[in-house]
Amino acid sequence: MSNKDTHSRIVRRKKRRLRKRAYFILIPVIVAFLGVISYASYLYIKADSVFSDAYDKDGREKSELRESAVDPKVDNVSVLIMGVDASNVRKNADSSRTDTLMVATLNKDDKSVKLVSIPRDSYVYIPEVGYKTKINHAHAYGGEDATIETVENLLEIPIDYYVKVNFEAFIDVVDAVDGVTVDVPYELREQNSKDKAGAIHLLPGEQQLDGEEALALARTRKLDNDIERGKRQQAIIEAIINKAVSLNSILKYDNIIEAVGDNMKTDMSFSEMKSFISYGTKGKNLDFETITLEGNDYQPGKTYYWQLDEVALNETRQTLQQHLDISSSSMASEPTSNAEGDQSSN
Repeated sequence: MSNKDTHSRIVRRKKRRLRKRAYFILIPVIVAFLGVISYASYLYIKADSVFSDAYDKDGREKSELRESAVDPKVDNVSVLIMGVDASNVRKNADSSRTDTLMVATLNKDDKSVKLVSIPRDSYVYIPEVGYKTKINHAHAYGGEDATIETVENLLEIPIDYYVKVNFEAFIDVVDAVDGVTVDVPYELREQNSKDKAGAIHLLPGEQQLDGEEALALARTRKLDNDIERGKRQQAIIEAIINKAVSLNSILKYDNIIEAVGDNMKTDMSFSEMKSFISYGTKGKNLDFETITLEGNDYQPGKTYYWQLDEVALNETRQTLQQHLDISSSSMASEPTSNAEGDQSSN
């Protein structure tokens, strides 16, 4: 056999070995790629189904303060977040008050978010009933519409969308991301979501909390006040967002979607929700600012209120209007007058 034939056989054997090695490398890569595509497709279909069920098709088409409907793909928008104290234990879904009220404004150009916490005892005018009382009563008086109208009147900005969740959603989402790390300011004992007194016991310091513990921290105000309570809620929400958008949470999205969808109501369609993905892709670099409405204790009778500071409130209004790139004069109508009226009980 000639040297040429021997060389050819050697070359062919080397090529076969290289092809085998390539197969061994490529097959796992292809399988992994197909797995990712399949998982992504599964999540998309599930999210579409779950969030479509949570979608309130009968909701208003646009804020009355907007001249035309917004498109979150191109416009700056606002979202009202309502946390209600409704639960299966309390059986108060139709008459619940808001335990948490926050407004998020989102700026499309710089992918920034401003989150305003509104103290639940804030003494404000509620158009639904025509007098001033605690803002958390608005939902009990007239549901989402009355709450939206009250917040628009207070902050003088349009509320484009709302998201309403109950306690179970908060617990399930925190558990879905395997807990969140936050700073507990002091030792506390709180009831759990089943209203069992003293069921949650936390010591001070930075630590990881599960859903029930995070809810207890978010709700407590026995040793401070509603302002500090709002700051804790903002910190917990920011921790949840950072955890959810991290790469380590990709395989937990299935549980996150299910946790939110089962306990949520919104006037935002799934298509509109997808428009906010670009904010999440910034991850920990997301420009996220928290704002709390300043004020002071106010108790004209037996009922306690949080009296908002008008100067600070006007500054917050201007900040939010600038973030949304709107002005008072550009809105469709002026907010309802904050007329004085009857004061209701707790």
